[in-house]
Amino acid sequence: MSIEFIAFNRTTQGTGASRRLRRTGKVPGIVYGGHKDAIAIELDHNALYYALQEEAFHASVLTMSLDGKKEPVLLRDYQMHPFKQQVVHIDFQRVAVGEKIHMKVPLHFSGEDACPGVKLQGGKVSHVVLELDVACLPEALPEFIAVDLSGLSAGDSVHLADLKLPAGVESTALRHGDNAVVAVCMAPRGGSADDAAEEGSGSAAE
Repeated sequence: MSIEFIAFNRTTQGTGASRRLRRTGKVPGIVYGGHKDAIAIELDHNALYYALQEEAFHASVLTMSLDGKKEPVLLRDYQMHPFKQQVVHIDFQRVAVGEKIHMKVPLHFSGEDACPGVKLQGGKVSHVVLELDVACLPEALPEFIAVDLSGLSAGDSVHLADLKLPAGVESTALRHGDNAVVAVCMAPRGGSADDAAEEGSGSAAE
C-alpha cells in the first residue's frame, strides 16, 4: 500500500506560534534524518487525524509531499491532547535509500478459534505481544506479520522464533537472543488440558 500525505514548511516556531497554528486547524511537526537538516513542517489536522486511524500509516514507508518534492519517511512519534481528539505534534524520519530501518510492525493473529486448545480443550488464547520490532531495508518493510495459531493445544505457546518473517526482515529482539513468547493457549481453570480434552471426546461420543 502506498500512502502519501502533504506537508508544508513551517516558518514560525515556539509555543505561542504552535498554539496559533493549531487554532487554524494545522498540526506542527518536524522531519529529520536521512543525512539532511531537520525541517519544521505543518500538516492539515483533519487529514492527519484520520490517517492516524489507519494501522498502515504507523507501519509503512510513507510518501511526504513537501513543496512539490516527494520523499519517503516513517512516522516516528506523535502527541495527542490529554482530553481532546486533537493531534498536537508529529515527528517523521526520512528514509535513506540502501540503509536498514527499525520499525514496529503489528501482528495479525488468526486460527485461534479453531485451534485444539480452544475448540477441544476449553482453553483461552492470550496475545502477549501485539507488535514486533523489525529491521530491514525500506522496500522489504511488511505492513503486518501474520501469526497462525491454528495448531495450538492448551499449554502451548508461540515464540518469536516460530514466526515466519518475510525475506529480508529480522526480529531485533531475536537477534539479541530474546526469544519472547508471542501468544499462549492457557488451559481452562479447575482442570488440566488432558481432562478438558477427554471431556470433549466423551461429549462427542455421546
